[in-house]
Amino acid sequence: MIDELRHFLLIVELGTFTEAARRAHLSQPALTASIQRLEGAFGARLLDRGPGGATPTAAGAALVTRATAVLAALDDAKRAVAEIEGLHAGEVRVGAGATACTYLLPPTLALYRAEHPGVRFLLREANTDEVLDALHRGDLDLGVITTDRGEPWFVDELILVAAPELPDPTHAPFVTFARGTTSRELLERHFPAAEIVMELGSIASVKGNVRAGIGVALISRASARHDLSQGRLVEVPDPRTPIARPLHLVHRGIDRLPPAAARLRELLLAHPPDRPPPRRAS
Repeated sequence: MIDELRHFLLIVELGTFTEAARRAHLSQPALTASIQRLEGAFGARLLDRGPGGATPTAAGAALVTRATAVLAALDDAKRAVAEIEGLHAGEVRVGAGATACTYLLPPTLALYRAEHPGVRFLLREANTDEVLDALHRGDLDLGVITTDRGEPWFVDELILVAAPELPDPTHAPFVTFARGTTSRELLERHFPAAEIVMELGSIASVKGNVRAGIGVALISRASARHDLSQGRLVEVPDPRTPIARPLHLVHRGIDRLPPAAARLRELLLAHPPDRPPPRRAS
């Protein structure tokens, strides 16, 4: 039944039996037989095949979410048993935004790696919706998101920064991120009349162009800390800043976290960015 569920979800994802059979390394008759067994077990037709490909029936659509959850739970169970039994050192899959991945998570991840050097990490840079979708699919264990869902972790602050030599930064245009990001949403909410001169895809490119004097930017204080200390950026005073951006840890339940991921959660909650772990002696 497990293989049949995987085959069913693969067809739904790819849209055709042909492509799903290729991805699954099966012949089309073998894949068709797998789906027939699944339909026989449920007593319902799950897929409609037409000129445009395969689409789930109403019964199939009802199965998609549940089948995804079943397979994710099975994968979690396999990993937990393997880690407890010492079959391998474990794996932790984390998703977070660019600021968290680059500036907020590394100190605690370094502490974790020092404690558990055999654990394999997958750190995925993604926005809040992408993280939540990946958690739901079972592709991630933990996420750091900018909504009020989950466990409170850290309140990030967004500040205005500019190059030291930029004339009149209070009237300068903004270098910012694309629409759909939290930083852009907060910029539009608190600075509705802002002139946008540049939209970029990474915090590094935003800071680079601000350092070059292109304009000002509303970014995380954590991401600007090194540039501020080196004098390459200056904070621009404004009554609307700093802007609080609460960050939360999310997962599919503490009891569903594999041991390796559960330990990382404990460390993250014990050492948020405003209480970083102590440096290890060299």
